[in-house]
Amino acid sequence: MEILGIDIGGSGIKGALVDTSTGGLMSERLKLSTPQPATPSAVAEVVAELVRQFQWQGPLGCGFPAVISGGVAKTAANIDPGWIGVNVENLLCRVTGCPCRVVNDADAAGVAEMRYGNGMGRHDTVLVLTLGTGIGSALFSAGQLFPNLELGAFPLKGGFAEHYAAAAVRKRDKLSWQSWSKRLNLFFNEIERIISPDLIILGGGVSRKSEKFMPFLSAQAELIPAYLQNQAGIIGAACLAHETLAAEL
Repeated sequence: MEILGIDIGGSGIKGALVDTSTGGLMSERLKLSTPQPATPSAVAEVVAELVRQFQWQGPLGCGFPAVISGGVAKTAANIDPGWIGVNVENLLCRVTGCPCRVVNDADAAGVAEMRYGNGMGRHDTVLVLTLGTGIGSALFSAGQLFPNLELGAFPLKGGFAEHYAAAAVRKRDKLSWQSWSKRLNLFFNEIERIISPDLIILGGGVSRKSEKFMPFLSAQAELIPAYLQNQAGIIGAACLAHETLAAEL
């Protein structure tokens, strides 16, 4: 089934048509800038514009940077705090006219990587991290997702881990790849004391440049870059939407 997948991030809102039977993209990926401030009305209008550019009238799946429960945003990571308490699904359905499923963005990316990427066939404990404006995280055991795990909010160096070690921080602070990797290693050390994953998959846009920083990384777990790179969120959101919306269509 073909579904429009959308990935809302702190800097960009991306979308593509996805074949949910294969996880393949059926169109070019389009990207529009995330409005600043990223208020509900402003972001919703950009999503609606993306839908119009695809001339899309079917179901859509959306990854969103927040804890999502019953379609409602419970937190607001790297997006306007005005989203807290908003039913994101209802809002996007209203502005696009499309049936919509909204999930945590890192969960969407993790599901895609487990089904179609470097997590395929893994039944041990797998942690998928998306490194971008923040740090998203999705944890799987025996293929089962534990939703809304916000490791980017893990306490580190007097603040949140994503404020210290996200990919955007490397650019902001003009860190070398090696210096940034030291920050990631500290983050890995802390989360491995609690979770002890067997495999850590590193995704997000920076995964396209994995050769620049992965040689400097160390962890007890196996470390590999994401196969789907920055397309994972789009693919996973579409696949999760297919599972929940198919019965209604």
